[in-house]
Amino acid sequence: MTGKEGGHIDHASAEAIPPHANVMNPDALEVAPGTAHERLEGWIPELASEEELRVALEKAFDYRGDVTVTRKDGSKIEGYLFDRRTGASLKESVVRLYPKNSGEKVSISYAEIGALVFSGRDTAAGKSWEAWMKKYAEKKAAGEKDLSLHPEPLE
Repeated sequence: MTGKEGGHIDHASAEAIPPHANVMNPDALEVAPGTAHERLEGWIPELASEEELRVALEKAFDYRGDVTVTRKDGSKIEGYLFDRRTGASLKESVVRLYPKNSGEKVSISYAEIGALVFSGRDTAAGKSWEAWMKKYAEKKAAGEKDLSLHPEPLE
């Protein structure tokens, strides 16, 4: 049996490229969906069902600001949610936070969570290239000499 009979394709030959392939247009070769960022700052999700809780905690994990978790016993903890471990049940699932005023790590079971608030400022909101260019153009139009842009203070 020859290589061709066994399914081998000579990638250097013209036969390797299907006639309908659009090899000249890179956009036709690879299309990836863009990312839409939600404005979550200040959001208080409804946690009526297990699914709603899981979805809200996934969003909290991706959020770049602090969240406030209210446990079912009424105690509250505000901090940065840096990890989550999902299990088969809410009791087996855990989120981990860095509390706002402490260096310790705190673990909270999903089953203990009564409420969630996206309480901190989203530190990455508006940090796009377009936003940077807009600020640069505004400074240039105003006649400013120092056109370097400096980061905003976090708090």
